[in-house]
Amino acid sequence: MRSRRAAVFMLLLLSSAALADNFVGQASVIDGDTLEIHGTRIRLWGIDAPESSQLCRGEDSSQYRCGAQAANDLDTFIARRPVNCVPFSLDPYGRTVATCSVNGVDLGEWLVRNGLALDWPQYSKGRYNGAQRDAEHAGRGIWKGSYVEPWLYRGCIRANGKPSACSDDANAHP
Repeated sequence: MRSRRAAVFMLLLLSSAALADNFVGQASVIDGDTLEIHGTRIRLWGIDAPESSQLCRGEDSSQYRCGAQAANDLDTFIARRPVNCVPFSLDPYGRTVATCSVNGVDLGEWLVRNGLALDWPQYSKGRYNGAQRDAEHAGRGIWKGSYVEPWLYRGCIRANGKPSACSDDANAHP
């Protein structure tokens, strides 16, 4: 029992130490809201981007891979520049949750302002709400057409849905 408590204590100590320092370096874009720096997966705090397999409809009503678009645009924006991530916590999947920036530009805000991700007020407490209103007003990114919120899309997929059915207009916003 005593060795088990010691092991748990060491695990907590190591995870706390891992969160103490910023992650700085060249980032690989995993998807629209996940990066990897020096082998560490980092989930961008306070936002939710469409999943890589997710389809949205553009202003002409044709479907496009909005999740892939978010990842590609983020990769282009970062453009091999160093990314600085300030960690907050670990998520249930073991990823570090952090705010990340390039040259002082918050990547979460940039994604939301360009209509490539949504403010996730459950976590952000509305930090990116103004950027989201700007994107919606200007009709940028997913706001040009219709989309299913990423959290609803993931729920549909978990319930054995298919990407095309889970992206269906019956569930779409607006």
